Amino acid sequence: MPDRAKAQAAAEDPALRRLARIILPDAAPLPSAYADADRRQAVEDLLAGNFFDPLGVPGGPFALYLSVREGRLVFDLRDPEDAPVRALVLALGPFRRLIKDYHLIVESHERAVDGGGYEASIQAIDMGRRGLHNEGAELLSERLAGRVGLDFETARRLFTLICALHQRI
Repeated sequence: MPDRAKAQAAAEDPALRRLARIILPDAAPLPSAYADADRRQAVEDLLAGNFFDPLGVPGGPFALYLSVREGRLVFDLRDPEDAPVRALVLALGPFRRLIKDYHLIVESHERAVDGGGYEASIQAIDMGRRGLHNEGAELLSERLAGRVGLDFETARRLFTLICALHQRI
């Protein structure tokens, strides 16, 4: 099928407007098994179901190389053959407070579970974590508006990966 026909088919098939691969080229080792499992689960959940529609980019599904460079978040988007199609760069400044709070909540959750914490306290920590995920997803959606269409669950999982790229910023 010629490239133009592939692009047209993709534009007509929303199922192709998704991420098929996630690569974290600079992901540092995480300090705990819990944090590592959180990152792995976010990637698995994201690949199991997502909507990622880079506006003006034909084709799909896409590979995403997600990294941090010079204090900026880089979305290096690739086609199915791994050829670069677009790079999006976002300032990390607006995410700093959320990322710091996310790491504090993950540490609190880990301590509560390891210390045999009460179910109620673990649930309260999980509620706080979900709230941070929601806030991070909203911010990410706002920052990508006009460049990438994505659903809320995709934004939540991408926010988890953004937090997992580094321990402290």
